[in-house]
This record gives sequence, structure tokens and C-alpha cells, in this order.
Amino acid sequence: MRFTATVSVADLPPDVAINQIRGIVASRGYDIIAAEPAAGQLLIEQSVTQNTRAFPIEINATSGGGTGTVVMEAKLRAGQSTKAELGMAEMCGVLNQVKGGKAGRLAAASGARAETQQAAPIAMTAQAFSSQISKDAERSVANIAQRYKNKQFTLSGEVDYIAPDGNQTRVAYKIMQPHEMVIRLPGMAQSLWAVSCLMAPGTSVFTAQLKPKKQVKLTGTFYEFSNTKEVVWLQNCRPAAK
Repeated sequence: MRFTATVSVADLPPDVAINQIRGIVASRGYDIIAAEPAAGQLLIEQSVTQNTRAFPIEINATSGGGTGTVVMEAKLRAGQSTKAELGMAEMCGVLNQVKGGKAGRLAAASGARAETQQAAPIAMTAQAFSSQISKDAERSVANIAQRYKNKQFTLSGEVDYIAPDGNQTRVAYKIMQPHEMVIRLPGMAQSLWAVSCLMAPGTSVFTAQLKPKKQVKLTGTFYEFSNTKEVVWLQNCRPAAK
């Protein structure tokens, strides 16, 4: 599915439009993937959730004859869908806030450096998290760092192993590979990434009691990944509240 929305506003240069919209979408929970205000371009994504992958929304701003025009286009991924009226309401809700003139410039100044604030950690199984990020990597690794940057996750699953990692302790989740599954969902990545948590200071007593095959639920922040090794790490992990 594809949705397109357009708005035209007097006295709205492209950079002013893009910086305004950055502030608007950040406040609505969208992830900022790439922004080039001078070129009138912004790429955002609806954030990943337990049940859905992120999908891109491209915003382009142009001006001419004293009027600025903003085009917003959302491209849902294969298998994703939504009601047309919901898509229209969301996109128009963003574009209807865009202002021209002095008010627009003031809004752009505050929105230029806006960053999305996560309301709460995203809860899912480690297996589902691995499936999502593995599929993202199969499409393109270019946006993974920005898509997951500073996001917190609460991951549940079975411990695969516990090992020292520098001055920290790494807890790895057991991730079942596609060839091990009785039922394989359509569109799944060919191989699934390993998922590990680097434990936070003050968790040594908890970590010392873990062992392979034990169920664990940890909350941590996306740290880094290796496409060549097919592994992703969370850091500052702590046991999640039950």
C-alpha cells in the first residue's frame, strides 16, 4: 500500500518546511532516518513494534512563486496494511501543522535538532527481535544503526550461554535458525542474527545465577551490530520487572 499527501503554504522555503516537520514527527514517535533540509528532503520511519517492521515515509519540500509545497509519501512493506482513513488522518495531521512566514521559521528553529523520545521499551521475544533485524539486514544494513539507535528493548527468551566480555558479562539468547523450525513463516530471513546483552554494573549477583536453557527477560539499549558476524548487542541490560 502507498499513501501520498500534499500541502501548499505561502512563504515556506524547503529548509523551513523540513525542519518544522522534523519537530512534528519526532513528537509523534517517528524515527528520523535521514534529513537534508537544504535539499528539502527528509526520510522517517514508523518505529518498529512487537508485531510490525518499520516502513519508510519520504518527505520532499519545494518552493516556487512564493509558495512552498510539501509531498509526504508512505510506502508500506509487503504484507502490511491499514485503513485508508487512518493513513489519511495521520499524514494530514502532520502536514496541517506546517506554517509559513515568521511562525514557520520559529517552528523550524526548534524542530531542527528534534530527536524522537521513546515512551517505553519495546517488549518482544529475542527470537522475534532477531527475525526483525535479520530481515532488515537482508534488505539493507544502511539504515539499521539509525533505525535502532538508542532504542530500548525488553527481550525474553532462553539463555544460550553466559561469557565474560572485557570487563562486562555477556548473556546470549538462544535463537532458533529457520532450518530448525517445524513451521517457517513466509518472508523470513535466510539466517537469523545472534542476540546478546551486555549486563549493566550492579547485576553480577543476578547474572551469576543464570545458566543455559534458563528463561530470562532483560531490558537493554541497542548498542551495535556486526553484519559480517550476524550478531547484535544490547548494552546496560538489567532484569526486567515481571
